[in-house]
Amino acid sequence: MNTKKIYIVRHGQTDFNLRGIVQGSGVDSSLNDFGKAQAKAFFRTYKQVAFDKVYTSVLKRTIESVTHFIDAGIPHEKLAGLNEISWGKKEGQPITPDEDAYYHHMLERWRIGETNLRIEGGESPEEVLIRMKPAVDHIMKQTHESTVLICMHGRAIRILLCHLLNYPLKSMDMFEHENVCLYLVNFTGSMFSIERYNDTTHLAELKQVSSVV
Repeated sequence: MNTKKIYIVRHGQTDFNLRGIVQGSGVDSSLNDFGKAQAKAFFRTYKQVAFDKVYTSVLKRTIESVTHFIDAGIPHEKLAGLNEISWGKKEGQPITPDEDAYYHHMLERWRIGETNLRIEGGESPEEVLIRMKPAVDHIMKQTHESTVLICMHGRAIRILLCHLLNYPLKSMDMFEHENVCLYLVNFTGSMFSIERYNDTTHLAELKQVSSVV
């Protein structure tokens, strides 16, 4: 299999992010104004990269986060396998103290290896990986694409990185993320390695402005 550079970016900020409301795969929210500014900042920094293809989930917030690359004529493909984990009955709900306690209880169960457990009405990390694998295989089989951009979601990125780097899913929280953070992954033809980890240097100017306002 040919070598490949894989730029993995999380979507920009939405009002749900800002208000502490659970999104997941069942909430198809759009970027807010700050999220759109983040998307523009990312494009300004990486528009010179010769991407062969842009891949996103089917949710609007990922597509809107890379719309400038798509508008520039880079081929785009939506893959449902890249969608965020389903948080089930928690989606669209504000994170109350009780909800937060339940969420952290589930994270702790996953950290000790019980990654088959799902949020009530939602998916488990193992179920996400099962439906993600065909999407990843599809991307990796495109041998004519040497440099690709993938825009997806926080928990899904953690699961993807565990899969690519052959880590157990219980380790997924080691991969921190912010809105429009970048993970740059290199594939040598036989193994994956991370070149950049949760990189947000392209957002430095925005962070300076937002800290003043």
